[in-house]
Amino acid sequence: GMHASARSRYGFMRSSRDTTLANGRRSISEVASQLRLQNHFVDMAHRLFTAAVQRNFVQGRKTMHVVAVCLYIVCRKEKSPHMLIDFSDSLSVNVFTLGSCFLKFCRLLNLEEQIPLIDPSLYIHRFAGRMELGSKTQAVAQSALRIVANMKRDWIQTGRRPAGICAAALLIAARSSGFPRTQ
Repeated sequence: GMHASARSRYGFMRSSRDTTLANGRRSISEVASQLRLQNHFVDMAHRLFTAAVQRNFVQGRKTMHVVAVCLYIVCRKEKSPHMLIDFSDSLSVNVFTLGSCFLKFCRLLNLEEQIPLIDPSLYIHRFAGRMELGSKTQAVAQSALRIVANMKRDWIQTGRRPAGICAAALLIAARSSGFPRTQ
């Protein structure tokens, strides 16, 4: 009677977490192979994903966003030349949404000291907001990000913030969108 239903309810709770973790690992593997990341990236990202599940970070968010952020954090730790836009392209999600998810996750796990905040999307979004581009802000930011993504990525190794690169890309993007003299 009573005990059986309580037991099955507990069993369901436990297995739903297991299911989330298993699905997370499968998704991490898929995204990693799309971006040609080695196996140890998957293991490290799954440890982060497990922490995300334990801290209820996945609740109310799209699992794929959290998966992308976990892998991206490993890319930063391992100094691989991947940027958030690579994840957003491979998953067809908004890069600035991923960026905000990334920042919240870093704050939750106190990773700000260890993880360099060098992703161009984080800067381009903020700089573009200050440029009085009106309704074209998002479009200009997106094309500036494309410009940076298509450049050589050796600057990523240095761990320095790409403020200069981002500013230059935004000026080019703004000009090509018909903003002649944006300073």
